[in-house]
Amino acid sequence: MVKKAFSHVRHWVFDLDNTLYHPSARLFDQIEVKMTNYVMAELGVDKAEADHLRSSYWQEHGTTLAGLMREHDMDPVPYLEAVHDISMDHLPKDPELAACIKALPGKRIVYTNGSAPYAERVLAARGLSGLFDGIFGVEHADYRPKPERAAFDMVFDKAGIHAETAAMFEDDPRNLSAPHAMGMRTVHVAPEALGQAEARSHIHHHTDDLAGFLAKIL
Repeated sequence: MVKKAFSHVRHWVFDLDNTLYHPSARLFDQIEVKMTNYVMAELGVDKAEADHLRSSYWQEHGTTLAGLMREHDMDPVPYLEAVHDISMDHLPKDPELAACIKALPGKRIVYTNGSAPYAERVLAARGLSGLFDGIFGVEHADYRPKPERAAFDMVFDKAGIHAETAAMFEDDPRNLSAPHAMGMRTVHVAPEALGQAEARSHIHHHTDDLAGFLAKIL
């Protein structure tokens, strides 16, 4: 059943964080600390206010960075370098996932709201380097974040992704709405499935085991 649903797919788009590794790795715990410290230093606010801005901008603008750029005209380049300067030491390699991704027919890309250099470090730590035809970060969308449709349009145009023959794998359900509207197959990758009301119609599939799901497609 799953294999048939993906029989037309030749373009495979993978989010990075909490999608190509399990959320239990908790990389975002490190990144959030870096974000808070950066906001405190740049805006001259205390930790409580920095945490509030970090969270509220994520909710309102799609990413903390988008909010900082729009509300405070912040330079994205040093921000991205600072918040992604984290340890990958506890990220395990995943030969099973690597084999499944390598076996997918057609074009494979990573598209993250983080930066491409950061994505490359994560992929290396996971043993997934060299498996993708392109690695795209928020910088490739002129710093517009998912879930904005314009961000997807820019990245997919650069990557040569055709929505009608594409699938998107993503942990944040918000970021699957635009791909669904574009005609892509959508897969929510997360430990817990959304409730029926939350999932609505823009999520076709859910999995808590990306390698196992891909194995069913092959």
